[in-house]
Amino acid sequence: MSAGRRRRGIPRPGPLAALASLRGNRPFQLLWVSNLFFFGGVWTQTLVLGWLAYEMTRSEFLVAVYTAVRLAPLLLGPLAGVLADAMDRVRLLLLACGWATTAVAIVALLASTGTLSYGALVVGGLAIGLAQSPSQPARAALVLELVGRRNLSNANALNSIAVTMTQVIGPALGGSMIAALGAPAAIWISTLWYLVSFALLLPLRRASRRAAAPVQGASVLRMITSGLRSIAGHWVAVSVLLVTLAANTLLWPVFQSFMPVFADQSLGLDAAGLGALLTCAGVGGLVGSVVIAALGDFRGKGALFVLGTMAWALCWAGFALAGTVGWAFVLMGMIGVFSAAFGVLQTTLLLMSTEPAVHGRALGLQELAIGIMPVASLVLGQIAEHVGVGATTFGAALLMVGCLLLIMARVPELLRFGAEPRDAAASTAAAADPAP
Repeated sequence: MSAGRRRRGIPRPGPLAALASLRGNRPFQLLWVSNLFFFGGVWTQTLVLGWLAYEMTRSEFLVAVYTAVRLAPLLLGPLAGVLADAMDRVRLLLLACGWATTAVAIVALLASTGTLSYGALVVGGLAIGLAQSPSQPARAALVLELVGRRNLSNANALNSIAVTMTQVIGPALGGSMIAALGAPAAIWISTLWYLVSFALLLPLRRASRRAAAPVQGASVLRMITSGLRSIAGHWVAVSVLLVTLAANTLLWPVFQSFMPVFADQSLGLDAAGLGALLTCAGVGGLVGSVVIAALGDFRGKGALFVLGTMAWALCWAGFALAGTVGWAFVLMGMIGVFSAAFGVLQTTLLLMSTEPAVHGRALGLQELAIGIMPVASLVLGQIAEHVGVGATTFGAALLMVGCLLLIMARVPELLRFGAEPRDAAASTAAAADPAP
């Protein structure tokens, strides 16, 4: 370990360093386990409620409508960001988790009594989405409060591990519970997981270091516009948001929408083979997140974010051309690994490059960028109808690489953005003198 790292108290990169934010930090331990149960419920319900929608309607289109309605509250990201900045974040998480518990319990009750209609399911999905939307910026901003700047990258990687674990395990558990207990019981169990998440958040009311400080007399619109002006003054933050927008327009829709088509038409895989392919991506994501967590407060976060995202896009281009099942599995694992660089570091860089007073609004803009995905999925789906999923994916991946090259040329500061406290000030200076 270098003398500089010893003086700053930064742990040596390695396996134990991957748990740095959890060791001796009771508040973050509670938040991390709460996230595990919360997102476990989210991913379990994604499968169970989607299955119910299809069982009721036998219509792929109506299932897509239900999914779009459930994801629509992501478009309220700027408003969610205002709430995260204006309210106590722990209290906001408790309100959102309580709302989600109530909404899911009502859906479970209707399903148990045989009175759940498709319309009620869609309304329930909207209610669940409205609970998740304001909680995301607050949850991510609270991490910085609890662990500090030095451990932020490690903590975000650990949160990514929790989300990825639940993404891999939750649907499998949901399917097993439907088969063994029935869909209503599966929904009740996921409701219980929300209750556990809520209980774990309660002690954090005393741990939050930030008192809610709403702007006196400020309207929601004024808070949104003032936040936009502040964030726009940081070119690193703007570039991270642009990368997030591009990735959710060009890459994530491929994973969300095209995988069954790839499995059937290009690779000749059945449902079990598709599940194995998606599990491979999940395992790769876990590996990538663990590696980033083990790096600790490393320099070059911006470079890893950009180059890792570029490698992710190139792996998708390779996957589109993969002619064998073996290569498809290898590339899907690599896609999972490199997606971690994007997924973990986008939030880390956004928090590091903006002032604490606008962290919620910055994360709300990130949520808005993610919310473009359902619309992008429809557009890419229409293109794929004419040219095929392989050509669509290959073209989208190359376009993503082009976007990254353009951002690198316009905002070279992003590649140099690392771990030092002066980084936020540097990004502000870059705003005054943007790259030509």
